[in-house]
Amino acid sequence: MAIDIKGPAELEKMLDSCIMAAACLRMAGTHVRPGVTTGYLDKLCHEYILDHGGIPAPLNYHGFPRSICTSIDDVVCHGIPDDKRALREGEIVNVDVTTILHGYHGDTSATYAVGEVLPDARLVTETARECLALGIATVSPKSRIRDIGAAIEDHAHSKDCSVVRDYCGHGIGREFHTEPQVPHYRFQGRNPRLRAGMTFTIEPMINLGTWKVDLQSDGWTVLTRDRRLSAQFEHTLLVTPDGHDVLTDPAKIAGSKWDV
Repeated sequence: MAIDIKGPAELEKMLDSCIMAAACLRMAGTHVRPGVTTGYLDKLCHEYILDHGGIPAPLNYHGFPRSICTSIDDVVCHGIPDDKRALREGEIVNVDVTTILHGYHGDTSATYAVGEVLPDARLVTETARECLALGIATVSPKSRIRDIGAAIEDHAHSKDCSVVRDYCGHGIGREFHTEPQVPHYRFQGRNPRLRAGMTFTIEPMINLGTWKVDLQSDGWTVLTRDRRLSAQFEHTLLVTPDGHDVLTDPAKIAGSKWDV
């Protein structure tokens, strides 16, 4: 599949979707606390997206049953919100929001502490946040896909953490998942040069222990094989002529129609 290069009209629509996703995630984050169920977070995001004219992309995507993903502690990704599963003091939870607006996707996630957490939880969360920032910093028309994963893996290893290899970032636009694939570790696959107008996600999943994972019988929930903690942060990126633009940057909410 060819890598899509987007023009100004497409990017204007996509930016709107990305800012809505960022605003929805920010809203959800304010409700993360002990006693709140992941099902309630899903309900809040579902209603927010519909009320603002969008569509929650995960809902019914290849059969996924809810509107966001909520991944707690040793759940690496694709955790299914549960109306009976309340968040507990000391846990960490990744909330993953993807919107469709004007026919374009915006995809972002963050890991939140539920109350006070132990040092291991802070370590893996901050390492994941730092890995995303370092991966983003490599993005420009002068770089290649492999540069992203190299920066992320080097930093994760410096913190004695590992990088999940089974799931990666991806091209995004009218389709949820397109080329290019964006591995978060050093790999030997295709290594295209980045070009202005490319849009893709960077979303490193960082584990305290092994990078290996197990897919559960529901076909979605992914756990760390050693059941140690995992954290993730994600943004949607645009490659610009002189660098990059973080389309889901929460700073873009200020002054926009989502700033309410």
